[in-house]
Amino acid sequence: MKLVEPILASQAEIQAIRRDLHAHPELCYEEHRTAEIVAERLSAWGIPVVRGLGVTGVVGIIKNGTSERAIGLRADMDALPMQELNGFAHASTHAGKMHACGHDGHTAMLLGAAHYLAQHRNFDGTVYLIFQPAEEGGGGAKRMIEDGLFERFPMDAVYGMHNWPGIPEGHFGVVSGPMMASSNEFRVTVRGKGAHAAQPHRGIDPIMVAVQIAQAWQTIVSREKNPLHTAVLSITQIHAGSATNIIPDEAELVGTVRTFTTEVLDLIERRMQEMANGIAAGFGASIDFGFKRNYPPLVNHPEQTAFAIEAMRAVAGAAQVNADVEPTMGAEDFAFMLQAKPGCYVFLGNGDGDHRAGGHGLGPCQLHNASYDFNDNLLPIGASYWVRLAEMSLAVA
Repeated sequence: MKLVEPILASQAEIQAIRRDLHAHPELCYEEHRTAEIVAERLSAWGIPVVRGLGVTGVVGIIKNGTSERAIGLRADMDALPMQELNGFAHASTHAGKMHACGHDGHTAMLLGAAHYLAQHRNFDGTVYLIFQPAEEGGGGAKRMIEDGLFERFPMDAVYGMHNWPGIPEGHFGVVSGPMMASSNEFRVTVRGKGAHAAQPHRGIDPIMVAVQIAQAWQTIVSREKNPLHTAVLSITQIHAGSATNIIPDEAELVGTVRTFTTEVLDLIERRMQEMANGIAAGFGASIDFGFKRNYPPLVNHPEQTAFAIEAMRAVAGAAQVNADVEPTMGAEDFAFMLQAKPGCYVFLGNGDGDHRAGGHGLGPCQLHNASYDFNDNLLPIGASYWVRLAEMSLAVA
């Protein structure tokens, strides 16, 4: 490891910020306290601050020299609506809210980098520090873009980072091209005709129609799309009925579709609707088809990915950088930023949970788990990566 020494020396201060944020989690578009802390810290370090993009978003601006080159570094700030099971001193003080995805650590790492960059300014150009709200389902990245993020703060490229349990502590992972999947949800209502369970011939059973649709949909993935193109179609809920002797009027299918390309997503959505309508019509039923596209696929740009790999190697060494990490079917709204600007998103290994001392819950240290906790050993590593990325991108001629 070739960490930035002043950042390493300030690890305790960065950790204190991270643990304070962990103890006071805020949900999407409610990150008022978090945004205030971020803005106060940046201002105290002489960094101009703009607030209010994407409701609670914060952008810090560090300029040096005369170059018009600029990059953006993004961290997310929001927590999840779940009850924490950990009992250590910095556990959540807000019932039903928890930093179970490490956004507290992401915010702290970018603050650590901001402090160093403001003090040393060993670059020529502008670094925009993007503290984004509402990543967890709220589309905060899209909201900031709609509020003029890239018009008000013109940048050549934008970069993101997420801790990743399962990757060894301090190791990096990235891949050029699709790295995370799109996130989409469907809610389909089958409308039949209710009847007595002893007289099914007098009704139209929506449950049987729903079962036929559920089975048919799986053939879209297994028989209609190119088998070399990845996709997941999961029916996660089926709701119907209220009594053992009543055939209900309706049945509902709910679930998610994940793909790495919009073309595959277009195919799946179209065929889901066609199949559902056709099967329902065959039974004399009807369909209300709802399909919502949440986050697009996250696709890393080749040039910026190659550059990020060099920055990661400068910090962690080549042996600890996996430049062909396995993509995940999870989703991230940083994908919206990568649709608008060239850039790259990387994983920073959070380890397997060995960093957790006494007081943690019994579950695994996985993302979105009530026993999760961010690994504070990553704070100087992630902050050093941001610094090296900025200094290499905006190298002094």
